[in-house]
Amino acid sequence: MKYRSTRGASTQAKTAAEAVVQGLAEDGGLYIPVDFPQPNLSLDQLVGISLQQASTMVLSWFMDDLSDKQRQDSIKQAYGSQWDDSRITPLTDWVGGNYYLELFHGPTLAFKDVALQLLPQLMTKSAQTIGLDRQIVILTATSGDTGGASMDGFSDVAGTQVVVFYPHHGVSPVQLHQMRSVPGDNLTPVAIDGNFDDAQRNVKQLFNDQSLEEELAAHQLQFSSANSMNIGRLIPQIAYYFYAYGQLLARHEIAVGDGVNFTVPTGNFGDILAGYYAKKLGLPVQRLICASDQNKVLTDFFHSGKYDRQRQFFVTNSPSMDILVSSNLERLLFDAAGGDKQRVASLMTQLQNDGHYHVNADEKAFLDRHFAAGFADQQMVRDEIHRAYAEDHYLMDPHTAVASVVARRYQQESGDQTPMVIVSTASPFKFPETVYQSLTGQAVDQPGLPAIRQLQEFLDVELPQGVAALFDRQDRPQRVTGPAEMGSTLRDILHLN
Repeated sequence: MKYRSTRGASTQAKTAAEAVVQGLAEDGGLYIPVDFPQPNLSLDQLVGISLQQASTMVLSWFMDDLSDKQRQDSIKQAYGSQWDDSRITPLTDWVGGNYYLELFHGPTLAFKDVALQLLPQLMTKSAQTIGLDRQIVILTATSGDTGGASMDGFSDVAGTQVVVFYPHHGVSPVQLHQMRSVPGDNLTPVAIDGNFDDAQRNVKQLFNDQSLEEELAAHQLQFSSANSMNIGRLIPQIAYYFYAYGQLLARHEIAVGDGVNFTVPTGNFGDILAGYYAKKLGLPVQRLICASDQNKVLTDFFHSGKYDRQRQFFVTNSPSMDILVSSNLERLLFDAAGGDKQRVASLMTQLQNDGHYHVNADEKAFLDRHFAAGFADQQMVRDEIHRAYAEDHYLMDPHTAVASVVARRYQQESGDQTPMVIVSTASPFKFPETVYQSLTGQAVDQPGLPAIRQLQEFLDVELPQGVAALFDRQDRPQRVTGPAEMGSTLRDILHLN
């Protein structure tokens, strides 16, 4: 397998190991396969497949420069006792008309763990494969979940340092505690006085700063990324779409070849793009429903064909989705544009310079074949958490509630009766303030860890292991910087000054 930039020529292709270690392409684009895998897959092979088996299959298609043993060892380390469910990503029974694919049973209680427990293994083995003799600096922007998950995954991994920038007042109290308390001498979280888009934009600029790259090289350092801009973060997420389909087959909920819809709570577009890639690989995904919160830039884009980041930014009760520039959409645009790298580069330049772009009629028709979209505001989220618990006896977090609202509305308005899997991306205990208020109509007495205890007492349940572990960890001091000072802050952390 070879990988090219969405904005560059295929003659500049990298191996999978090179693409994973580098993270972001030199021209600012994102790595995609030069030739997308076309596996000879018989769908009946998926019956009852485990997440580990699905991961083994997917990695063999996308990362064939790693040996079978390297891939197997990586999967074994990633999906072990750190998960509170041996199925890793269990699919619920039929609940209120739909199924929920629970991706939050890992150590940081969110879907990012599925990839970020595996990525450190893939990255260190990729570095060995290409003979890299530099320390890898994982530089990442987060809207909340990626920060804690990447720090947990890379904690004390030899040959790595992790620097995470996050919005100072844009993450939940539990997300903040996770980032500030993950043990590891190689981890540095930094708050910025801005939102996620400010953090992500400046991280991209740091990646493309030639003088900084030279400084890093002089100190035997090299950047890589742990967010979904890195193809190594995206590939592991494809596996749970195959896993979910295999579970539906094993339960005789569907027959081989039947279509399935997935509704995905969406911010940076990585999770839903993994579903689209699963469809390209032959999985019978009929529709992917993109669910946004009040920052509904993606909903408007899929409805109108215009992407416009010039709008009010809302800090909502689903903070991981509070994003106005969805990076992974660039990979989808590459397909929508028929692989025209100049077209993709032009659209990204328009977004950067003008704050918006329009797709053409052919590109819009392509998007309409695969995607639908909707959004839910904060009151809808609270109402859905309450409804699902009262009517369906199912407890969900705010991000899953966004998806549940959008899925139900899509089904009502379209009449589409295709089986629906709602991707459940975080534990309710990660956002106890919103969940408790939604269930009781009362605010918690105190946010963060006390709110978890208050929610636990109300529900009268035992805390999952990843939640219980939060009470035993101490926060490191908080470091805050401005968006314009991120470069100098990074140089201080890496001792480049």
